[in-house]
Amino acid sequence: MNISKLFKEKRVYSFEIFPPKKTSPIDTIYNTLEELKGLSPDFISVTYGAGGSSNKDATIEIASAIKNKYKVESVAHLPCIYLTKKNVSEMLEEFKNKGIENILALRGDVNPDIPPQEDFKYASDLISFIKQNADFNTIGACYPEGHTESKSLKEDIKNLKHKVDAGANHLITQLFFDNNCFYYFLEQARKEGIHVPIQAGIMPVTNKNQIEKIVRLSGASLPEKFTNMLDKYENKPQELRKAGIEYTIEQILDLISQDVDGIHLYTMNNADVAKKVTEAISKAI
Repeated sequence: MNISKLFKEKRVYSFEIFPPKKTSPIDTIYNTLEELKGLSPDFISVTYGAGGSSNKDATIEIASAIKNKYKVESVAHLPCIYLTKKNVSEMLEEFKNKGIENILALRGDVNPDIPPQEDFKYASDLISFIKQNADFNTIGACYPEGHTESKSLKEDIKNLKHKVDAGANHLITQLFFDNNCFYYFLEQARKEGIHVPIQAGIMPVTNKNQIEKIVRLSGASLPEKFTNMLDKYENKPQELRKAGIEYTIEQILDLISQDVDGIHLYTMNNADVAKKVTEAISKAI
C-alpha cells in the first residue's frame, strides 16, 4: 500500500527501527516487532547502514517480514551516496520481489574514510531515478532546524523543494525537541510551496549518553525545559527515563493539538518505551 495516501484519511502514526548489529542474530529484532505490531502503527520503517556499511540484506529482510509476516506496512530506508545506479536498480528489484512498496530516499551520512560514488550526489537525484525507473511510493527526509551542512534553514528548505519536485510524496522530519522550531519550519516550508504531508519525527530520550550523541550528530537544539530535566535527573537514571518519556508524550500531544499531519516515533528498538508513549497518546492520535 502507498502509505502517503493514508494522510488523506487520518493522522498517521508510525515507528522506526534499525537492524541488529552484525554481531547479533537478525532474529533478535522479531520480538520487538511482535510487540510493536500490537500497538497498531500505520507503518514501520527500517534503517540502513550509514557511512558505507552494508546491511542492505538485513534491511530488506526485516522490511519484508514487517509487511509479509507481521502484516504492517513497511518502509525501507535507501541511502544513495555509496550506491551506483546499478546497485539501486538491483535493490529496487529486490524490494519489488519482497512486496515492499515504500522507500525513504536519503543521501546518507558521509564516511570520511570511504570515497562516495558519483551517480547520486543528493537525495533528490535518487528520488528522480526511482520515479523514472520504478513504481514506488517515495518519501523524503527534512530537517526542522536545517541540515547540519546547509548554510541556513532558508537554503535547506529550498533544497527540500527540489526533493518534492523530484517526486517525494511525503516527508519525515529529523528528530527535534523544541516544537516551536517545527512550527516555524512548517510555516516556511508551506510558503516555499511544499504542500506534501510532513510527519514529525520524535525520539524519546531515556538516558544522558543518548542525548549527547543525538545532539552531536543531528545538531538539534535543546529547549530550557529539556535541559532542566537533564540537570535535575543527571544522576538518577530511572527518574530520567521516566521524565524523558513524559517529555515525549507532552511534545506529541502539543503537536497533535496543532493538527500535525503525523507522528513518526524513533523507537531505538525499545518496544517498552514505544508502548508507554502510544498508550498515553492513543486517544488523541
